[in-house]
Amino acid sequence: MSHTYTYLATHIVFSTKDHLPMITADLKPRLWSYMSGIISNLGGEALAINGMADHAHLLVLLPPTIATAESLRTLKTNTSKWVHENWREQSKFAWQSGYAAFSVSKSGVKDVVRYIDNQEEHHRKFSYQEELYSLFKKHGLEYDERYI
Repeated sequence: MSHTYTYLATHIVFSTKDHLPMITADLKPRLWSYMSGIISNLGGEALAINGMADHAHLLVLLPPTIATAESLRTLKTNTSKWVHENWREQSKFAWQSGYAAFSVSKSGVKDVVRYIDNQEEHHRKFSYQEELYSLFKKHGLEYDERYI
């Protein structure tokens, strides 16, 4: 695709299975770094990765050759396997099956990076569910509460 030019910035949010607090303080920085490497191996770029004990936020540039769903399948599968191999006490670590993804314009990237970088501060006031509801409303997205 030598004549294909894109800027596909996507804010992606997903939770651990059953929203269990599986992302410990010692795991978190290494997990985010590992995720960044996977995205890079897919031909993308991680602009920001952060989250809390029960969920992750990513702002990524993905290449036009891979669908968001495929990149997330690869990311979740590989990180789960990596956690199981390197943190034996995390044998129950798993990601939820779904995700939320929002397109981000180039002019909005700095704000989303700041939002992702400040997750700890943000979650002093809002739960994961409240955060998702707010993002859905902001982007005009309908959702089914059974899957939040």
